[in-house]
Amino acid sequence: MPKRSARKANDAAETNGAEKSKMMKVSRDAHSPIMVGGAGTEAALEPTDAKATLTLDLSNKENKVTGFSFGAATSVAGEVVFNTGMVGYPEALTDPSYRGQILVLTYPLVGNYGVPGEDKDEHGLLKFFESSEIHIAGLIVSDYSQTYSHWNAVRSLGDWLKAHNIPALHGVDTRMLTKILRSEGSTLGKIEFPGTEIAFKDPNKDNLVAQVSTKTVQVFNAGGSPRVVAYDCGMKYNIIREFLKRGVELTVVPYDFDITTHEGKYDGVFVSNGPGNPEMAKATVENLKKVMDMRKTVDGKEVLVPVFGICLGNQLLALAAGAKTYKMKFGNRGANQPAIDLRTTKCYITSQNHGYAVEDSSLPEGWKTFFMNANDMTNEGIIHESKPFFSVQFHPEAKGGPMDTDFLFDMFLETVQRRVANHTLVPSVMYEIKAVRKCILVGSGGLSIGQAGEFDYSGSQAIKALKEENIEVILINPNIATVQTSKNFADKVYFLPVTAEMVLSVIKKERPDAILVSMGGQTALNVGVQLYESGALEEHNVRVLGTPIPAIQATEDRKVFAERLEQINEHAALSISAHNLEEAKAAATKIGFPVLVRAAFALGGLGSGFAKDMTEFEALAKKAFSASHQIIIDEDLRGWKEVEYEVVRDCKDNCVTVCNMENFDPLGIHTGDSIVIAPSQTLSNDEYFMLRKTALKVVRHLGVVGECNIQYALDPHSERYCIIEVNARLSRSSALASKATGYPLAYVAAKLALGKDLVLVRNSVTQTTTACFEPSLDYVVAKVPRWDLKKFNRVADSLGSSMKSVGEVMAIGRKFEEVIQKAVRMVDPSLDGFDSRALDKKDARSYKGDDNLESQLQNPTSLRLFAVARALEKGYSVDKLHALTRIDRWFLAKLKNITDMSRQLTGLGDVFSINKGMMKSLKCHGFSDAHIAKLVKSDEVTVRRRRVHELAVTPFVKQIDTLAAEFPAQTNYLYVTYNASEHDISFDDNGVMVLGNGPYCIGSSVEFDWCAVSCVRTLRKNGIPAIVVNYNPETVSTDYDESDRLYFEELSFERTLDIYEMERSMGMVVSVGGQIPNCLALPLSRQGVRILGTSPSSIDCAEDRNKFSALLDSIGVDQPLWDQASSLQAADDFAQEVGYPVLVRPSYVLSGAAMRVAANKKQLREFLETAADVSEEHPVVVSKYILDAKEIEFDAVAKDGQILNFAISEHVENAGVHSGDATLILPAQKLYSGTQRRVKRIAGNIAAALNITGPFNIQFISKNNDVKVIECNLRASRTFPFVSKTFQTNFIDLATRAMVGLPVYPANIKLLDLDYVGIKAPMFSFTRLEGADPTLGVEMASTGEVACFGQDVHEAFLLSLMSSGFKIPPKSKGILLAVGPDGAKADLAPHAKTLDKLGYTLFGTEGTAKYFADRGVKIEALAKPLSKKHPNIKDRLSDGKIGLVINIPDAMNRETETDGYLIRRTAVDFGVSLLTNDKAAAALIVALDTVKEIPCLSIQDFYALGSKTMAMSKPTQRLFRAEGTKVGAPTPRGSHGSFDFVEKNTQVQRANLGSIVMRKRARTGSLSGPSGAEANGHSAEHEPMPEMIQIKALSK
Repeated sequence: MPKRSARKANDAAETNGAEKSKMMKVSRDAHSPIMVGGAGTEAALEPTDAKATLTLDLSNKENKVTGFSFGAATSVAGEVVFNTGMVGYPEALTDPSYRGQILVLTYPLVGNYGVPGEDKDEHGLLKFFESSEIHIAGLIVSDYSQTYSHWNAVRSLGDWLKAHNIPALHGVDTRMLTKILRSEGSTLGKIEFPGTEIAFKDPNKDNLVAQVSTKTVQVFNAGGSPRVVAYDCGMKYNIIREFLKRGVELTVVPYDFDITTHEGKYDGVFVSNGPGNPEMAKATVENLKKVMDMRKTVDGKEVLVPVFGICLGNQLLALAAGAKTYKMKFGNRGANQPAIDLRTTKCYITSQNHGYAVEDSSLPEGWKTFFMNANDMTNEGIIHESKPFFSVQFHPEAKGGPMDTDFLFDMFLETVQRRVANHTLVPSVMYEIKAVRKCILVGSGGLSIGQAGEFDYSGSQAIKALKEENIEVILINPNIATVQTSKNFADKVYFLPVTAEMVLSVIKKERPDAILVSMGGQTALNVGVQLYESGALEEHNVRVLGTPIPAIQATEDRKVFAERLEQINEHAALSISAHNLEEAKAAATKIGFPVLVRAAFALGGLGSGFAKDMTEFEALAKKAFSASHQIIIDEDLRGWKEVEYEVVRDCKDNCVTVCNMENFDPLGIHTGDSIVIAPSQTLSNDEYFMLRKTALKVVRHLGVVGECNIQYALDPHSERYCIIEVNARLSRSSALASKATGYPLAYVAAKLALGKDLVLVRNSVTQTTTACFEPSLDYVVAKVPRWDLKKFNRVADSLGSSMKSVGEVMAIGRKFEEVIQKAVRMVDPSLDGFDSRALDKKDARSYKGDDNLESQLQNPTSLRLFAVARALEKGYSVDKLHALTRIDRWFLAKLKNITDMSRQLTGLGDVFSINKGMMKSLKCHGFSDAHIAKLVKSDEVTVRRRRVHELAVTPFVKQIDTLAAEFPAQTNYLYVTYNASEHDISFDDNGVMVLGNGPYCIGSSVEFDWCAVSCVRTLRKNGIPAIVVNYNPETVSTDYDESDRLYFEELSFERTLDIYEMERSMGMVVSVGGQIPNCLALPLSRQGVRILGTSPSSIDCAEDRNKFSALLDSIGVDQPLWDQASSLQAADDFAQEVGYPVLVRPSYVLSGAAMRVAANKKQLREFLETAADVSEEHPVVVSKYILDAKEIEFDAVAKDGQILNFAISEHVENAGVHSGDATLILPAQKLYSGTQRRVKRIAGNIAAALNITGPFNIQFISKNNDVKVIECNLRASRTFPFVSKTFQTNFIDLATRAMVGLPVYPANIKLLDLDYVGIKAPMFSFTRLEGADPTLGVEMASTGEVACFGQDVHEAFLLSLMSSGFKIPPKSKGILLAVGPDGAKADLAPHAKTLDKLGYTLFGTEGTAKYFADRGVKIEALAKPLSKKHPNIKDRLSDGKIGLVINIPDAMNRETETDGYLIRRTAVDFGVSLLTNDKAAAALIVALDTVKEIPCLSIQDFYALGSKTMAMSKPTQRLFRAEGTKVGAPTPRGSHGSFDFVEKNTQVQRANLGSIVMRKRARTGSLSGPSGAEANGHSAEHEPMPEMIQIKALSK
């Protein structure tokens, strides 16, 4: 094995240099994971294990639960208790404190990592257990894994239990049992097998301590110092280890040992944990009384003998002191109990296992409470004020669990040795909290691959948290589609580019006292670092909330990060940073190939990849340098496990891990592209808490305040690990962790950033417990990415270190098989579950056939999960699959279960052969009705009828409450499962269901989440309960506090109908979540679901291309000539008749999926096949493609066929560019009034014909004032947030009122009187899609959008372009013109002259250069890339000589690798701004020529332009001026009356816009560099004031 810079837990500090990356071998030979029931055994259609019954002895009744046996077939009785730990079952089962108890484990998946061997340590103690035997009476779990996988395992949990004659049941609703025990208290119970009957037995009536205590005196580490006598009341082995590793001579004595016989032979006394009632250990109590009266002579002085107790020892010490104990209702058992140290008020996460507690009020004089439980306020420890006696109720040695309080052993030994103890002080920072008056929140900008909607969630949570503290929030975010930019949320919203210069302009204008940069992804973080490094924040007295910038820099700079880790003896993967190519090559040589190349300060692995040799390395390094000034070269750790922890820390140094996650895929695939499982499934207790301990140590050392995440590489064959990275901000994983646990990370992080501590912040789910806790999950979560790579012909469908997914889904359940099948359907609703059918679809281009299967398994693609399914269907063994994929065997074995069940189900033949047991088992394993139907050759409705009405198999609703049902929670956060026996809730609200948008993908993004949230807020505002169904963890709609009930569930026919029927909902809204819910309208309505708003038949008419085209013909509305593509020949005949090109349009699709422009019959054939594959059940229409037409967008709300409000926007680009990729102008600037009247009239006719009630969108094309309809969507469109925010009128609010029958009041929108212009621009992610041709067409390619506002179209266009990541080219760099079509050349010729006039150096391809030169443009010709001449265009792009490429291609379907493609691709790869549309290029050039300064205005300022008065918030620093215009000195505020308002009169407003209004506003600057006197070296008459940032600075 190559050397690894990982480390084993507790290794000594390693030497410097190369030795640091070497790992010590594990002391024992690693066992090969044994797959019980793996390769040769098939999963059965229903459980075959013997049944047994658990009976609870409840007050006045018995409660019986049936389960399936996996332990010994022995009937037992005992006390039933529950444990909320998620790992550590071998440790728990051997804990003597569980003596006589039937243990219920709340975490449902048990047995995953098997049971380790009985190896002994150097002291003769079993290494991996807490005693020499299993002490529980019986075990109850939800889901047992007979198949296990772990390097340290030697047998299954079931076999181990059988060997010790311990019964165990699985298939039980353990959450239901936990709730019973929580309500009734710990109760007696019994496990009975058929034919045996036993009585209940109360183990607490026995002296359990006597049963588990040692019978002899044992001395460990004889001769050690100090000497401690330990009373063994059931002492765990790890307590012994903790003493011995501190050098103690430990004498372990029985619980009733007479201490007087040992006088003078010890320096201190310890009392251990143990089972049962403390009153039963009277002998120990009496001996403790003697000890507390004893004296020993030290240095000639008589001193008391120190005493320390743990768990039962705490209760025994209290009894000896004269206090009382009592039996708790259900005790504290788990690994996440928060205990507050009352000396410092610091809170620690502790492991506990006790059913009795000390009564605080009974403590005698001199005794105080030492620790207190932060949740239930019970006693967690006692301490004497002046004497050396103390004890704690929890386990500082914690096996299993965290060891955050192991310092108590040191505290005891310091007391024993009479050393001066370290002073425990409250940190002074607690009292240095400064009040925040106004805070700037920096958003993330437009959605892109690597930075998506999760930052709308985090920013929205932060705004809520800040507003609760009465802080004025100023938001900077150009993403118009987000919830956080909605009206009445932040106090002011600036739709501006998220750059340091723009944010500084807002700072100068707004004068905030704080800035929050951790909620806007890498974009916001980079802005914060730049402002800090420039000194701007200090200059303007703005402090950064949360993690200090130096700590952020330490995590972002790999060299500094590695050095900081070395300081605490932790190590990152061997990694070297470089600032130029030569340094990078030297680093790669030093590390050794293969290596990982990454760009520093980049999100989502941008600019990264693996290089196997120097040739690949140089190409990657150059590309990475184009994304960052620093690149990182890492050693290759592919094949290791990737594990992640979300960590929260406050200013008091309270630190908790909120969620741990394990990647299904091994290291080597970016975590954003990997399937992620929470919590981890294959980590043992030692591994889990080893990595947790490291996480806390690292985060504390770095000084993070708020939330961060830490990622590890973990060797799958040992405990070796290394740290991959720390993200000192909210990340994609943070949103996932928040939704996976119910812990609102962003909200809490914002509170902590203000200086609050975790203990005082409440757990907003339970409302009664503290936020200083670590969630316990009683379910499992799977996150699966969503890719849209099939939209891009040349993009390699390979997964690696650079993220490519555009969205993700999250599935919740109580079996792994259940959640993975749910998640597969969530990602692609056309799939039924886990099988290989996805490989047979026409768009599965990356799958090269079964002959190439093993290569597909070895080299990950977006289809690998389905390739695994194909391999399992072909009979591949789990071990063979593991060897090919390095995916953990446990995951593979679970997938094999699904395949096995599918095979057996197919053999049944028909649906009526499925009995109730089979159906229940199938549903528990995640099989959908549609999946079952396909396997038995039936249909979904028939299967549903069989399941519900004949077999009575229905699902149950469970809550996500963060604490595994340990505490009551009035949470509305829900999921649906068949792995249960009862509902957690009652169904009496009968609310309105709102279906969300599903995963973000190209065409369905955050704009639909805004629509859903707007709908929900309107319902709730009007007293109508809102039930949200969605499964996208990145959304605000899936925040538990946004709705009355949130179902994190599938948007499928089956699941939505389940919820509708259970909730007895009053109706369902399908029109605000995009295409997925819209497609459900018709099938749901056929089952009796009341669809609110427009009727499903009308929706079907609009979605079905054939029906809609026929409707338009019937009402006399013009449209492009069309025909239904009944056959290829018919389609070609039509195309020949109207003339190619033609447009192929499938039905019921989103974002133009499979929509193509065919220029000939060959293309027509291919496109028709793809369209039919995408839209199997609905017709495909072929229509005439009209060239050079303008596209118009019409968004509206109607009620009963009458339009209430509408907006008309125009595209900058001509028709042919998908509306989602087009640049939109609102209000339209270049439409004839006659055209607008026709658009309104046609829309009115369509609304009436379809009897529309709710939102709708119509797209028109117009040519020579001739208007035709392209399509109509009877739902909200992606432009609804844009038009709503531009017009200050929420169209969805109006639509919701119309749909539910509330009174509607149309807004008075006057399109022509708007005093500003809004422009929405697309956001592309071509930099991440290697090989994609960055051109625009009829199928959507953008991943997000931005919008900005200006006093005219040029300002708005320029800002929106910059917000999308476009860089204004500096004069020091040239502009390349490569224009294909002659018409585009003619259109751009005058604009080329303008660029020449502005002082830019122009380059062109030979043909373009000649054309423009002939027309008087100064331009230099460059050779094309394929010409093999040098220097050519590619050379100039790669060496940074060109700052902008304007390349207008002339073919509609660009599939060959042309010069144009190479120019475009090279521009993108090297971060050069690119425009591929002549209209957009012309608009840019006009804006560069026209705009000299842009005012720094918030959207509220723009709204005020149309109001009667406009209050001025700042003195005017400088008059508005064009470049070169001389102006007078600044006028002080108030010296002229016209400074106080702007008249209502529109003409006056427009006339005075420059000379009056803009005097009141700071500037974001001049866009095209110096001119006039400044250009000649002379300064203007007056130097710019602070807010007058010149945009020339941006382009240097």
